Amino acid sequence: MSSQYEFPEFYHFPPFFTIQPVLATREKQLALWRQLILQYHTQLKLKTLVVHDCPLWRNVQIQRQLSLNDAMIVVQDFVNHGNGEWIDPDAKTQCRILWRKPEQLATDIYHWAEQKGYVNTVITLYELHSGEDVNGMSFEGADEELLRRALSMLEQQGKCAVFKGETSSEDGIKFF
Repeated sequence: MSSQYEFPEFYHFPPFFTIQPVLATREKQLALWRQLILQYHTQLKLKTLVVHDCPLWRNVQIQRQLSLNDAMIVVQDFVNHGNGEWIDPDAKTQCRILWRKPEQLATDIYHWAEQKGYVNTVITLYELHSGEDVNGMSFEGADEELLRRALSMLEQQGKCAVFKGETSSEDGIKFF
């Protein structure tokens, strides 16, 4: 999978794979890790990061690897900054990647609905997730749980209503 992704220049810098002891340097390093994790998973449409088995932790070209302990620091920082959330909060082995934060997705979804003429129309959750009209949109193929949170925010703002279908992908969404 990583062959489909062009790694940024900093990924080939050996100290990047060791958590830096100087706070200011470590903060910049962790910001770069957040950027890398988010771009990699978004571009490849990956929804989950498995902490002990993430290809980002190893750069074979420079023969460097992030230790499991350092990987935990990186992922916890990623979660702390709102870009991910633990799927298993007690064990902390898997992280759900939030390609965009729920409030950003809510804004994107509503702008899309307005642009495509879906205001006062009902569409299914499947159409919102995988329909032809969502090609290239930030929420195309997004995690269903994340989409539901974004829709819940829109419901609270009075911008949509979600109706139960026979299956979750058949749930209806009406935009106002």
